[in-house]
Amino acid sequence: MTRPRGRRGWAALLAAAALSAVVLSTAGCEAIGYYAQSIGGHLGVMAQAQPLTDAIASARDANDARLAQRLALAGRMRDFASRELKLPDNGSYRRYANLHRPYVVWSVFATPELSMELRKWCFPIVGCISYRGYYAQSDAEQYAQGLRRDGLETYVAGVPAYSTLGYFDDPLLNTFVYLPEGELARLIFHELAHQVVYVRNDTAFNESFATAVEAAGVERWLDQDASEDARTSYRQYDARRQQFRALLLGTRDRLVALYQTPLDDAAKREGKAKIFADLRAGYARLRAEWGGYSGYDRWFDQPLTNAHLAAVATYQQWVPAFTALLARCDGDWQRFYAEARRIGALPAREREAALRQLAPPATRTNTLTAGGKAAVN
Repeated sequence: MTRPRGRRGWAALLAAAALSAVVLSTAGCEAIGYYAQSIGGHLGVMAQAQPLTDAIASARDANDARLAQRLALAGRMRDFASRELKLPDNGSYRRYANLHRPYVVWSVFATPELSMELRKWCFPIVGCISYRGYYAQSDAEQYAQGLRRDGLETYVAGVPAYSTLGYFDDPLLNTFVYLPEGELARLIFHELAHQVVYVRNDTAFNESFATAVEAAGVERWLDQDASEDARTSYRQYDARRQQFRALLLGTRDRLVALYQTPLDDAAKREGKAKIFADLRAGYARLRAEWGGYSGYDRWFDQPLTNAHLAAVATYQQWVPAFTALLARCDGDWQRFYAEARRIGALPAREREAALRQLAPPATRTNTLTAGGKAAVN
């Protein structure tokens, strides 16, 4: 077990222990089980992390040149994030843990049958958010099944990384360290951005802000530090993702319009089935255009639901506003962060009005969230 180094690491563990005691003493039976898996799961991740220099040395000793190279690359990205993007210069992403599983957590999203409104869950510290995370896929699936019995539609998404908002030094993980170079940079920048600005009970603000940071940050990384091959590969990858996102958000818009009509529920269900059939057909056409590239096949592994599309849209709503704000700040990251904090501190209605003044909320953008919460990457 790698112990947290310094006062900050121990303070974080003590804070988590104190919080868990309060939470568990006031929660019901079902909530106790959920919080226990959350606390135990996170501490289990932290316990497996080792300093990046040690992890690189271990990889080399094991003749794992690929892992050693990826960890070294991530280390350079981490330095770049603080030096060039003015993101926090702390212990986050300066350690590595191999969890021996494909995702660190699985998030459950839920909506009514004929609505795109995501259900929200409220927690200590982070406030109310539009998903619920589990460290074991079976637990996530079991919870989703219960929601389905209650009449909700659900989407279970594997998540490669998450942010503890600076309370812990989040480690690099095997779940994302092998991503293509541009994707790896994007994810690190995104999760670090959550440590800069976080607004309780406003998922759209938080994810849009982090997505705007990641998008601008990865462009700078590609221009300054990436190889030509990495730039070319990422451009192709990102172009396909933009096309796929446009397909998803166009489908989401059609469903929103359908649910707002005066049709009866039976007619809405019929229209919904047609729209989802069109989505599958549209994806088949994209695959053909891409020469058979099947990178998004896994997105269709589960039956399609409103929750799939609502999860995607939530994380993009205010990206154009934050992108415009960064331009207004002439690319000065410190000014940009200060302005984002100022807007984030406003009451909810004033905060939304301020973002609308910067740029209208988007239904289609050219970026995706790196955090993987909607598992579209």
